Amino acid sequence: MKILNQNKQKNGKKKALFELKLKLNVWKILIAIFLIIFFLPVIVSIIDLQRTNSRVDISQAIRDIKDGKVKEVLVQDSKLILTYEDGSVKTSTKEASDSLANLLEKSGVDPSTVPYKVVDQSLSRAASDFLGLVLPLVLMAAFFFFILKAQTKGAQDIFSFGRSKARLFAKGKQNVTFKDVAGVDDAKKELEEVVDFLKNPTKYKNIGARTPKGVLLFGPAGVGKTLLAKAVAGEAGVPFFSMAGSEFMEMLVGVGASRVRDLFAQAKASAPSIIFIDEIDAIGRQRGRGVMGGHDEREQTLNQILVEMDGFTPNDNVIVIAATNRGDLLDPALLRPGRFDRRVTLDMPDRDGRREILKIHAKGKKFAKNINWERVADRTVGFSGADLENMLNEAAIQAARENKKEIEMVDIEEAATKVKLGPAKKRLQSEEDRKITAYHESGHAIVTHFLPKMDPVHRISIVARGMSLGHTLIPPAADRTHETKSRMLDQIAAMLGGRAAEELIFNEMTSGASNDIERATALARAMVTDFGMSSLGPINLSPQPDPDFGFLADGFQVSPAMQEKIDAEVKKIIDSGYEQALIILKKHRKQLDDVANALLAKETLDRDEFEKIVGSEKNNKL
Repeated sequence: MKILNQNKQKNGKKKALFELKLKLNVWKILIAIFLIIFFLPVIVSIIDLQRTNSRVDISQAIRDIKDGKVKEVLVQDSKLILTYEDGSVKTSTKEASDSLANLLEKSGVDPSTVPYKVVDQSLSRAASDFLGLVLPLVLMAAFFFFILKAQTKGAQDIFSFGRSKARLFAKGKQNVTFKDVAGVDDAKKELEEVVDFLKNPTKYKNIGARTPKGVLLFGPAGVGKTLLAKAVAGEAGVPFFSMAGSEFMEMLVGVGASRVRDLFAQAKASAPSIIFIDEIDAIGRQRGRGVMGGHDEREQTLNQILVEMDGFTPNDNVIVIAATNRGDLLDPALLRPGRFDRRVTLDMPDRDGRREILKIHAKGKKFAKNINWERVADRTVGFSGADLENMLNEAAIQAARENKKEIEMVDIEEAATKVKLGPAKKRLQSEEDRKITAYHESGHAIVTHFLPKMDPVHRISIVARGMSLGHTLIPPAADRTHETKSRMLDQIAAMLGGRAAEELIFNEMTSGASNDIERATALARAMVTDFGMSSLGPINLSPQPDPDFGFLADGFQVSPAMQEKIDAEVKKIIDSGYEQALIILKKHRKQLDDVANALLAKETLDRDEFEKIVGSEKNNKL
């Protein structure tokens, strides 16, 4: 059944392609005929113009015949074609009422001595007259026929708007399996149970278990939601229908709901089966808050999905898997048990997960034997699965560009930096700019190194990347679930270390700290409004945007008096962090100068080179 459906789809595509080519060829022929008819009189007149020089009047033609210069005469009505003894051909014209024999007799020439032939053109003239009358009519009829057929096809396309655009994947057509997915073990177990239920339904039904109606996967971009769906398509021995949320939507109201009905009808006809809807937030947002109200096309589509998943019609053998990175926007009716029974959260991979992901994506690539994968896994805290795959691919490209036969650790390090910060840029900077950048990045590094709660500095560079003129990398030493108040205060001080170094060394401020100030302010405000880490107490003071309109709705704003208190608390945190950064830099001024000079000389320092200057151990440990 699956192979038959796929063959039908292939044959349909081939037939459509053949019809398209046929239409194009017919149109080309019609256009060519129209051009020929339009330009034919012009062509004939040009030919006649070219023959004007070979024409002679009838008296001259008779004299040439009489003088024996003409070898043969061809008579076509009033036209004479004379072939001369020297091989030249000339034409002449006589009166239609006069015959060549009479003209010759009047000139004293015996017609029997002249080799002439009379051609009867009555039939060809009738045929040409007929074609001249019928051919334009045929061409006009063909033209209007194809226009009418195109309009009919367009009308048929209108009626096909409501058909599902889901792609059907048959067993054996997907190469991705659960072995190709790592770093999301919990989510994989949930989907393995779904696949097992479809393969062995009796085992579950005998004990009274029912199949889950739906599984919702949500998490940040790049963690493997769509990859898991591809693995299900590769593992399941049932038809797998895949469709994006945006593919349900069209300009015409009701089309989305019609496509939902058609999709579930196909899935039920092929049951047991699986439906995968990617980016379901495109149609699954909360109802009743949009501009169009209940007549919104998106809401009509969502209502139909709700009915199909858990309505009066039984739907036990069709499982719906959906993915989104905005689970907070989905309608509560969509999330209740009976529709999406299982809600699986995918997070960024931990250290072990990153190591397994690296093993998968390292296949097919040539790496040096001294690659320390444990160190790479530690280095890439905060990387998603997509980031890791991109990092290894960039490392391979880097090695190939430098004509290496193997990918080395330095290539991976450069690729990791490139993925997060962008490619290196060789900007022409003055010595003053380089010095300011060197002290700015050294300020970040020194403050970070001597703060008790901060992770070790991994890399410092004054090579421009993206929009920045330099960077200081401080990746987390371990995966963390919680952030403490003291650690966040240290982070703010480290962010402001660059501005503090500029003021200390140059007694000046530059625009290079704008992003640092922005991030530090955002973190300080979150500590006050979201985390309750201020004297205002554990209360949420953050304005809540309306999910549909994107601006603040009534009842979601704090009072002006409270806003003043929030601003005061944020300023207190920022001022405290800046003062702490200045104190550390003044205390370790010599190390600040040494690191800046090393950056000016080498442009980039790794952790070992940096710790040789400032000391290998942090002065204050956790």
